[in-house]
Amino acid sequence: MIRYETRLGSVEISNEYFAKLIGNAVASCYGVRAMVPKGRQWWRSKLTRKEYIDTGIFVSGSINQINVDLHIAVTYGLNINEIAKSIVNKVKYTVEQSTGIIVNTVTVHIDSMENE
Repeated sequence: MIRYETRLGSVEISNEYFAKLIGNAVASCYGVRAMVPKGRQWWRSKLTRKEYIDTGIFVSGSINQINVDLHIAVTYGLNINEIAKSIVNKVKYTVEQSTGIIVNTVTVHIDSMENE
């Protein structure tokens, strides 16, 4: 959660908000098949058998800038470099336009390739 004070009061931006915002941005990029759960997310999805909005998305940072790690599955046969560039640009634009917080890095981890 990112929290900062203004002259009118405090503002809090939750990790769920970032996950939903970034998840929707990534899902709209061409070539992305799915988000891949990692670590605790994988165990949580296996134990509860549910899909969560923050699957494959890890956000860290402060009000000044954030860092985003993404774990995705892509469509087999497409240019992975172009997919990653598209995701980075889309995530940076979406987060900066929606929140005004600068995105320092977007790291895209390609965990698998799937056929259509």
